Amino acid sequence: MERYYAERLAQFGATPRGVDWNSAESQELRFNRLLSALVEEHDAAETSILDYGCGYGALLDVLRTRNSIAWYQGFDISNAMIEAARTRHDGDARAVFTTDLSALPRAHYTLASGVFNVRLRHTVADWQDYVMETLATIDARSTRAFAFNMLSTYSDVERRRDDLFYMDALAMFDACKRRFSPRVALLHDYPLYEFTMIVRK
Repeated sequence: MERYYAERLAQFGATPRGVDWNSAESQELRFNRLLSALVEEHDAAETSILDYGCGYGALLDVLRTRNSIAWYQGFDISNAMIEAARTRHDGDARAVFTTDLSALPRAHYTLASGVFNVRLRHTVADWQDYVMETLATIDARSTRAFAFNMLSTYSDVERRRDDLFYMDALAMFDACKRRFSPRVALLHDYPLYEFTMIVRK
């Protein structure tokens, strides 16, 4: 996985295509859905966020524009992505980027965009186990809520790729309700072949 994303970054640079999105517009739409997890009545000056699978730090640009949070933590498995993010956001004293998740404190919110989509040659069963293990990690690191997106099995069968992972949105909703919290929202109303799940504490 690290090699896959490092190659995308090397080919397309710190751009949406460099993190395997088709366009800046689709990337921004995904961010907007994920950011609906943030509760506005909380004081933004004290709010922290963990960007799980941060890539080159594109979400931080959106957050700083909106003044949505104070403290940002970017985690990614790719050293190349982390270096690109540090270069892009050099000078932001309230942001940190790392490949070492254990070095980061818990955050109020965790957002994960696209981290479950590319399974390459892993079996569907193995990837489902990986998804649930990762969500358990994200849940443990979030004090208020977490949100993530996944490709949907409601997408057109003929358009699917063998190296991507597609999830039944209702099954994931049920899994999150049973395992993580009774306060779960499923967003499947936007024009992409995916859904966003918000799990509140």
